[in-house]
Amino acid sequence: MTAATHEVFARYHACWEARDPDRIASLHTPDSVFHLHSGEDPVRGRAAIREAVAGMFALVPDLEFTQVSLRTGDDFWVARFTLGGTSASGGVIAVDLADFVLVEDGAVKEKHSYVDGEAMRAALAPAVPDPAPTH
Repeated sequence: MTAATHEVFARYHACWEARDPDRIASLHTPDSVFHLHSGEDPVRGRAAIREAVAGMFALVPDLEFTQVSLRTGDDFWVARFTLGGTSASGGVIAVDLADFVLVEDGAVKEKHSYVDGEAMRAALAPAVPDPAPTH
């Protein structure tokens, strides 16, 4: 069963790398929960998950994932990533992420993502222009 879970991870991760909210949402169960644990409320259901993911990609259009580690079990995976990219406001993203995902019948039942919320908020903050030189 671990091989099957690893295969679900591979398909799911490919959708994230492709930045495709529709495909990501389609790999969740209809009643799935997605929770970004950085001050965000959990969202439930494919439509809400698609909207949340699309919002993330709008904030960081070139979001990249560098996999650090992966552990799979019969019905879960735990993965660590480094997130990279540039926020829509110009901030550089360099944040650690840990995912805990429960799998049911070949789809994502729950996805809990843990990220350094303070570092992410700082990177997403509007860029502050340099003050005009004074003479």
